[in-house]
Amino acid sequence: MKKKPDTQYAVRNTQSKIAYYITAHGYGHGTRSCDILNALRTAAPNVPIMVKTDLPTDFMASRLPDTIDVRPGAFDLGLIQKDSIQVDLEASIDTLEKLYSREEELIAQEADFMQRENIGVVVADIPAIPLAAAQRAGIPNVATSNFGWNWIYSEFIGHDPRWKTYVEKFRQVYAQTDLLLRQPFAEPMEAFPNQIDLPLLAKPGTECRARIAEATGADPTKQWILLSFTTLDLNQEALARLSYLHKYDIFTVDPLEWPDSNIRCLSRSLAPFADILASCDVVVTKPGFGIVSECIANTKPIIYSDRKNFLEYPILVDAIERYCKQAFIPNAELYAGELERALVAIETAPAPREAMPRGGAERAAAEILKRLG
Repeated sequence: MKKKPDTQYAVRNTQSKIAYYITAHGYGHGTRSCDILNALRTAAPNVPIMVKTDLPTDFMASRLPDTIDVRPGAFDLGLIQKDSIQVDLEASIDTLEKLYSREEELIAQEADFMQRENIGVVVADIPAIPLAAAQRAGIPNVATSNFGWNWIYSEFIGHDPRWKTYVEKFRQVYAQTDLLLRQPFAEPMEAFPNQIDLPLLAKPGTECRARIAEATGADPTKQWILLSFTTLDLNQEALARLSYLHKYDIFTVDPLEWPDSNIRCLSRSLAPFADILASCDVVVTKPGFGIVSECIANTKPIIYSDRKNFLEYPILVDAIERYCKQAFIPNAELYAGELERALVAIETAPAPREAMPRGGAERAAAEILKRLG
């Protein structure tokens, strides 16, 4: 049974806003949330929307109109990464314990914020604390994701029994959530009693190859390779090997940059990420929800590497193999800068076996607006 709202939160006035909370675990959560937020703004241009996240300000600004109010806020941890591929489990559990030592304080703080700001519906991808605050305040609450943190953390209980506490904490809040908008490439998410499945959220970008060439001096007649990682720990030997790939121009998007190399770092102020991706020929990345979705939306070949300590990995690999032209590169080759074998393999890789239905962001926006109090 759901907890009844506290009496101090019982009085609400008629103006309603949407509060949308996004984990700062990775850019994929921000990418898909911005797809939904843009669909909300299109469907309801006059509804106030407030976003709380600790994702970088420039990342959010590159994807959202300034009519959406973005504020800092950290209400979950996700996992702490050594880089875009490697997870630091010890730092993750230690930091999670510190955050959750303030659990009651944060729930009370957000419940008060929601009431004070006349929040009509709360959406979370996919921290539990804002959902718990909405439940305490009697406000409709919607989760959207392709996994729950209870599922991700369950893999680590054998490594450290402290994880069990947080598996249960997240499961209990998820079980009280009004609705899950379950995104593609999902685990069963059985903790959520009410679910609606969404098609693909991402949309294709607009090719801007001439603009990128003019800004960077890149050769538009070469194959353009996008290294899509937030961080990637390549040493000087690996960077030197990449410099020998004369057939290709190689790009990253900030914040990933190697200033003393010939790899070009593109600013998000030059072009939105989706447009940069649409302008490149091949993407090299780890399997993550956002980049897999955008490669599917833009029909871009993807070279993917291993990703350990993340249960989502085989689900995303299955999506890559079904919906993308693809090749695999082992971590050892990636970190050594040995891309050539995979780049040759992708040239003759077969076309995707299947196509995905589109329109997930619009469907999500419609369901959220139905619940706006």
